[in-house]
Amino acid sequence: MRYILPVLFFTFTAFSAAPPINGILKTMEGLYKMTSDARARVQMTQQKKDEGVKNFDLLWYRRDRDNAFLMVMASPENEKGNGYLRMDDNFWMYRRNTRTFQHINRDESIGGSNAHGSDFEDRKLTELYEPVVDAAGKENISAEMLGQIPVYKFEVKAKVKDVDYPRKTYWVRQDNSLPLKEASYALSGTLMQTAYYLKYTTILGKFVPVKQMFIDEFEKGNKTVFELSGISTAKLDDAIFTKPYLENLSK
Repeated sequence: MRYILPVLFFTFTAFSAAPPINGILKTMEGLYKMTSDARARVQMTQQKKDEGVKNFDLLWYRRDRDNAFLMVMASPENEKGNGYLRMDDNFWMYRRNTRTFQHINRDESIGGSNAHGSDFEDRKLTELYEPVVDAAGKENISAEMLGQIPVYKFEVKAKVKDVDYPRKTYWVRQDNSLPLKEASYALSGTLMQTAYYLKYTTILGKFVPVKQMFIDEFEKGNKTVFELSGISTAKLDDAIFTKPYLENLSK
């Protein structure tokens, strides 16, 4: 399978009129929604202040037709077998040393990193977020440049509690609505994290971010880079998205 990296760098001569934010979110959903199963290996490079750099390998499985998602640590040895499982609206964290499952929210970090489970599952953004508007009801969206790329910058706020952050600002490409940058805020307005989408690939006409960087803005000096490789769209066995399967992987 050939993977095409569609993030091109060019300059528009003029900005386009900003479309409605919900329209952009809907387009983003369509870009990410997979019609096939997917699996890949994930290389996670974690940098923490005063702790140096740590490398992790993970196995990632995803099936969007029923919102199923599984990620499990393959290395290092002390993390091997720890994992995360989503079935419908239930999100579970599994720990090998205690052989227990804990029900968690989307804001749970992956392996103590700056990324969260929501960064690797199907994104139903219009169900989770709505546009931020001013006192007159005008949406907070503008057309600007991110480097040399024309983007729309806009703000959203959570409609539900089960999100990683209650407020976000996106910078998305004007030509195809792919996000390039995402700033996440606490309810207080404190900037907590900045994410960069560094590289995309296409799989059966859908876009998958294959390199992402998450910067911890609260604890300066911490950041995590995720890279996907070996992506396959072969059909996955139903048994993969179950608690017994995740338990067996850790034996």
